Amino acid sequence: MNVADFDYTLPEDLIAQEPLPERDASRLLVLDRSSGALEHRLFRDLPGLLRAGDLLVLNDTRVVPARLEGRRATGGLVEALALERVGGSDEAPEWECLTRSSKPLRAGARIDFGCGLSAVAIGRSAERSVLRFEDARGMPVEALLERGSVPLPPYIERLPGDPRAALDRDRYQTVFARTPGAVAAPTAGLHFTPRILEEIRAGGVDTAFVTLHTGIGTFLPVRVEAVADHRMHPERFEIPESAAHAVRRARERGGRVVAVGTTVVRTLESRADAERGVAAGSGRCDLFIYPGHAFRVVDALLTNFHLPRSTLLMLVCAFAGRQNVLAAYEEAIATGYRFYSYGDAMWIG
Repeated sequence: MNVADFDYTLPEDLIAQEPLPERDASRLLVLDRSSGALEHRLFRDLPGLLRAGDLLVLNDTRVVPARLEGRRATGGLVEALALERVGGSDEAPEWECLTRSSKPLRAGARIDFGCGLSAVAIGRSAERSVLRFEDARGMPVEALLERGSVPLPPYIERLPGDPRAALDRDRYQTVFARTPGAVAAPTAGLHFTPRILEEIRAGGVDTAFVTLHTGIGTFLPVRVEAVADHRMHPERFEIPESAAHAVRRARERGGRVVAVGTTVVRTLESRADAERGVAAGSGRCDLFIYPGHAFRVVDALLTNFHLPRSTLLMLVCAFAGRQNVLAAYEEAIATGYRFYSYGDAMWIG
């Protein structure tokens, strides 16, 4: 199976550049994976697609707005996206960063990011650098990183001074985000509002939370031809005992386990047990799901529309069948659905 098997053509004007005024106003394309039948709904109809006894599992990761702009002592511009802390002390933590500058950052290069935050480069591999951050004001570096800009995907265009940047800090974050660590939002969760969650729970549906910190791999293209040759970028995850118990309880009462987003699918499937439950725990998830995967936990999926040739699209095709999914995408394009992070949603049951 080749990566080219997961290609499609998307008109550029269907790439959503900003969220709708109301989170739950998105359209919802409903796909029956057994028959391939499609139905056009609204996201606000989601509670009616769930059944009493089902379990809705959401990813509570929080996007850290840690895209920073600074200057070297020579005046050269440097852009750094802080990905993950890899060492150092509380006063001078060391972070792996995706960096971009006119000249390569060499060990010892100093960068001033303003607001009392500076860093020195101490290592490098490919396009990534390890920066040791220093703070002149006594504030925790993590708090200063929160003053950066939101690391939006490259297909969302923002020029300097764009008034939508302020909106992004709120809307490129789920209403239930609580565990900092992601560089990309779990976008299927962006449609939820407190009211929708209350309505779902009132209908006898349980909710549970897992954490998977979406990493830089979500922005990187698949660079191999054969699907099986691709390797996923490991991402930190945690499944609390409360979530594992909720899955067991759903199984006991005959309910479905409904994953909100591909990050939840990968997290649950990576810890599946023999009884179609999951084992609580934490670690790094590098599970690559593509057609041929035998799903052991997830029964239904809520997801956004994904980029062509992406591992996310491959996962959805694994769940619902490649022909079904690509036909659904053709229908979504023909009827003007909005695509990608700020776009519309899809229910697969």
